[in-house]
Amino acid sequence: MAAHTYVLVDVDDALAPDERQAVQAGRTFRDAHISPFADGIELRRETAISTLRLASQHGLLGLQVPTTQGGLGLSVLAAARVYEEIAEGCLAHAFSLEVHNNIANLVSRRGTKGVQDRWLPRLLSGDAVAAFCLTEPAMGSDAVAIQCKADSVGSDWVLNGEKAWVTNAAGADLFAVWAQTDAAAGSRGIAAFLVEREAEGLTVTDPYKLMGGHAMGTAGILLRDCRVPADGLISPPGEGFQVAMQGITAARIFVGAQCCGILKAGLERAIGYVSRRKAFGRPVGSFQGLQWELVNVATEREAARLLVYRAAAAADRGLSATVEAAQAKKFATAAAVSGLVTCMQAMGAHGFLIDSTLGRHLATAKMAEYLDGTSEIQNVVVARSLFGGALD
Repeated sequence: MAAHTYVLVDVDDALAPDERQAVQAGRTFRDAHISPFADGIELRRETAISTLRLASQHGLLGLQVPTTQGGLGLSVLAAARVYEEIAEGCLAHAFSLEVHNNIANLVSRRGTKGVQDRWLPRLLSGDAVAAFCLTEPAMGSDAVAIQCKADSVGSDWVLNGEKAWVTNAAGADLFAVWAQTDAAAGSRGIAAFLVEREAEGLTVTDPYKLMGGHAMGTAGILLRDCRVPADGLISPPGEGFQVAMQGITAARIFVGAQCCGILKAGLERAIGYVSRRKAFGRPVGSFQGLQWELVNVATEREAARLLVYRAAAAADRGLSATVEAAQAKKFATAAAVSGLVTCMQAMGAHGFLIDSTLGRHLATAKMAEYLDGTSEIQNVVVARSLFGGALD
């Protein structure tokens, strides 16, 4: 039995030539800098900030930054394809890169000219790494309830609070921090600020010890009378919350794509193994029961990809993709978790070995069920669209 190679036809055929080049650049970056080293990085619980910086050599640090500002100007769909390819090597690396790109995109579209001149070249070159700071120790999915405060003092702002689960925090040079400027205003009081790592009053905690995904350099940050200059206000009250939600919608699409990537890696590893491994005089993969288990995984992956790229296409058309993104992330993460378990089982005890890579992929698949909103929150989003105000 020959190992099957999955051919991507529908999605890639919709890409422009320069977008296909970006996908190929993601594949090249993965093969050169991620796949050969990801197992070791995870075993040593290292961050991969240095690897992220290398992505600049492949033009991958400004995926959605307009071409007029030095980026690639990719569509959501094309960016998702890049992340899917990179995640085949390691979802944690892909997510770290995604977070950095999202902040680079934010700076390019909402920063003042001074902020853009100071930070955009550094973000695109890898000289600076960025982090997204919304979640807090006592607040995750309920983003309106953030407690981090921002007080206007003269022409500056002073931030006080704490942020948790900050991807890239261990090595980030620039933090996009969401804070409340007026608690009585609710979501309309939320604003976003750019805070430099060297800013007085900002402290980064030790990296979290996780079941997997250490490449993301996840940690917390503390803000104690941290002064931010006026041009550090990247998204003012009245806009900050909406900007965060738009970013999270895109991130859910990207996480779904990354789950499709690790599921492809798991399938190919399992199919290759069962095609070689023999039992009772023939390849294990020749047994129909095992074949059908992997058929189910392959089918779930294809269904996940359809949901992911439907959501990406909706976003590129300027439509609200909130529900589509929630459905894609909910389905793709669940498919990755269950599918990777099946792939591991197909490989027997060999699938439990570190060098099979499946355990690393499984840990990050489970992590993906929490990223950018838990699966339960995706259910809430979809349920609202189904019932509207009928149950109020």
